[in-house]
Amino acid sequence: MQKIRVGILFGGNSREREVSFAGGRTVYDNLDKTLFETVPVFIDSFGMPCMLQWELVYKGSIRDFYPPVSALPPASPFQYYAEWLGLPAGEQHNLLRQIGKPLNWPDLKGLIDVAFLCLHGPNGEDGRLQGLLEYIGIPYTGSGILGSAIGIDKAHQKRFIEAAGFNSPKWLTIRRHQWSNPTHAHWFKKCTDTIGFPLVVKAATQGSSIGVSIVQSGHVAFAEAVNKAFFMRSWSRAQWIASTTEERTEWVRTLCDIREGIGLPVWSETLGEVHTPDELLHKLNAIGDDAPDELLLEAADAEAMVLVEGFVEGREFSCIVVQNDDDDLTPIALPPTEIRKGKELFDYRSKYLPGLSRKVTPIDLPDEHIQSIRKACTRLFGALGFEVYARIDGFIGSEGQVFLNDPNTTSGMMPSSFFFHQAAEIGLNPSQFLTYILRLSLRNRNAVNNLRAVSIELLKRLDDLMAKARTAASKKPVAVLLGGYSSERHISVESGRNIYEKLSSSESYAPIPVFLSGKDGQHKLHVLPINLLLKDNADDILEKINVYKVHPVVEAIRKECALLTGSYSSAQSLQAPRSITYEELAREVSGVFIALHGRPGEDGAVQTQLQHVGLPYNGSLPSSAALTINKFETNERLMKAGFHCAAHTKVGKPDWQQDPHGTLAHLESSFRYPFIAKPVDDGCSSAVRKIKSAEDLRAFATLIFRSEETLDAAAARKLNVKPNEEFPAKDEFLVEALIGPEDADHFLEITIGLLTRFNAKGELEYEVFEASEALSEGEVLSLEEKFLAGQGQNITPARYAANPQERQRISDLVKVEVEKAARLLDVQGYARIDAFVRVYKNKPPVVLFIEVNSLPGMTPATCIFHQTAIQGYTPFQFIDRILKFGEHRLAKT
Repeated sequence: MQKIRVGILFGGNSREREVSFAGGRTVYDNLDKTLFETVPVFIDSFGMPCMLQWELVYKGSIRDFYPPVSALPPASPFQYYAEWLGLPAGEQHNLLRQIGKPLNWPDLKGLIDVAFLCLHGPNGEDGRLQGLLEYIGIPYTGSGILGSAIGIDKAHQKRFIEAAGFNSPKWLTIRRHQWSNPTHAHWFKKCTDTIGFPLVVKAATQGSSIGVSIVQSGHVAFAEAVNKAFFMRSWSRAQWIASTTEERTEWVRTLCDIREGIGLPVWSETLGEVHTPDELLHKLNAIGDDAPDELLLEAADAEAMVLVEGFVEGREFSCIVVQNDDDDLTPIALPPTEIRKGKELFDYRSKYLPGLSRKVTPIDLPDEHIQSIRKACTRLFGALGFEVYARIDGFIGSEGQVFLNDPNTTSGMMPSSFFFHQAAEIGLNPSQFLTYILRLSLRNRNAVNNLRAVSIELLKRLDDLMAKARTAASKKPVAVLLGGYSSERHISVESGRNIYEKLSSSESYAPIPVFLSGKDGQHKLHVLPINLLLKDNADDILEKINVYKVHPVVEAIRKECALLTGSYSSAQSLQAPRSITYEELAREVSGVFIALHGRPGEDGAVQTQLQHVGLPYNGSLPSSAALTINKFETNERLMKAGFHCAAHTKVGKPDWQQDPHGTLAHLESSFRYPFIAKPVDDGCSSAVRKIKSAEDLRAFATLIFRSEETLDAAAARKLNVKPNEEFPAKDEFLVEALIGPEDADHFLEITIGLLTRFNAKGELEYEVFEASEALSEGEVLSLEEKFLAGQGQNITPARYAANPQERQRISDLVKVEVEKAARLLDVQGYARIDAFVRVYKNKPPVVLFIEVNSLPGMTPATCIFHQTAIQGYTPFQFIDRILKFGEHRLAKT
């Protein structure tokens, strides 16, 4: 029976395009492969559709592949989006041809059966795309034209919300033509008199907290917030003159950021229209004395209207509403989630980076207040004409009054999003929930005249495919081990979830999530229900394991959803977490995927336990893992064998505490500032800092050698430790000389993955992938650049040289060196190795090794998936090969 072709529409030209891209990848991976054939349809910066090469779906961000490297200006310090190039329409199509097959919108009709919409913001969830698809004759997911048009506009929502009798704070709108410097005082007074402080200023048609500010008081703060929401920024000649070259570059970089800044192109009366960050930097540097002392820069896609509303004192929540699979398509509110955050604004970083905020489901309130939230959300869902599903945000005051705002007809679909988080509470894993959303969308499209016939046919085919899948042969049970107790535990949860989701949507594996806690030598294993696996971070999961109970409201919602879950879920999905030993685990599964990072996991301890009970596992053997977890010992081994590494030493806690001045003097005599300080056995950028002075080093030692959990505030400020950033406490740390280009003609930082297999003779063979060139906007590669959607940039393959043949020649030499190092360290299964490369015109490149990761991060956007895609492996195929190697290795012993 032919599978249903699902076009994943993602990307777009909105400021939320990176969230859309990451969400589209989640859907692409998690759609049930027994039912659906997935077609990635990328919408570019100019609104043009393109059938994307599947390998590019696994890039970390859009800028990793579009615009293609060949279109980027040489030696620019900035990362580009395609619209910044200022190309004519014909050349735009040439860009698309380098990443896939450019399409005209009617072409989609012959390529896909149904469209899964993952686009956000204007031109994605505002009704225009929905109308276009109806005109073409393609069913699509989510709300229809009317509900989408209402859902995008916060100002019109306010009018509907008030008209329907919902609570609302006082509010007003400011249109773009009404806002100019002479009117600032007028609007400040009007907002003060009408609304009062504190107040919230937000762009009318943006999501992901883009363009949102909370203003406590003050004319200046108010004007800056409104400018931010309109995507305008002021430039000061005096501040510019006082800035260094690096500070000016950083100012332009921040201004051009489509999430935190205003994006490009920009316009001002003095500069005209400016398309590129390099051009903007040049023009600002060249401004003459006859120009104004202050410039107002405005984004080309500046917001037309800004909403100003009173700040609601209360508990913040988000609630997914989904229609039930009954005759009336009755809306049901899933358990609302409370958002607990370190800052007063739930911003982009807090929303999408693991561990920075806390999602409590259901919100910790009396049952009647939770039900009040649910009742209000379902009523608003109907009042605004929404269909299929929506995410509705709001606040509940101390007296139980519910304030709803910002309903979204296209929820974020990253792995830890509310969309999946709340569906898990009723027992649906992401693959099952996406199947339900697709089927429900086809039911809703039956009401559209020119979509009725095709929707009925697709519904019949989907039901037949689902019935066939229920009678298919059983799948192989594999445990996915995640969590741990290191500073990398939150990233481990992200990696483990990604592995679980890739396997659960496959045709061959039945993954079982297993959370590890405890301490060294005393591991505790817990089999998780799906709702705990989808909790926000490792600490939240462990808390729920230790005190597990089903909230009465959640129990009631599960009963409401029985019709839904009976067809899409399984009885095991919501069983209570249970403790399990390694011996018991061996009786339930045929293999283990270790998704742990740091200790335990990468140190050989877990591997030893699994070997003892006879379970195959991924990665290296215990002896190799125990070596590579220690960066100092790894590099010592490599250097003794003739490989290149940075000069390094260890600093122990006793030495520092007993004689800090002597230890500092010794380090200063051995290393020149700046140098690198970092933990010996942690990864994920935990506590990696460039040390520029003795004061920096003292602050670093204060933090890493602390005996209490809290960080010293002064030391944290000195090292720019971000809110909720993991900074582990250790008994020693590593100091490394800063690696630079020296006399090289070209110098770059790379990360390079590898995979091993046994050949017909039983010999170990290595497949070393094309390296990724890691680009950092700061002093070191940050956690955000590694794991936050749309942050950072990885160029794969690495740009060793401009000439393709020369680039490949150098790449092959680097691969040979990496394989030699991997063999020396007995790395097996798969791994990621980080290094610097010095490239010369007339002699071989020099590879300087930084560290070896025997269990590298496997989060959705990690660059190892970029590299395997070049080799022709989908993420599932890569994971499948990793698991099969473990099986073959065990069979050989």
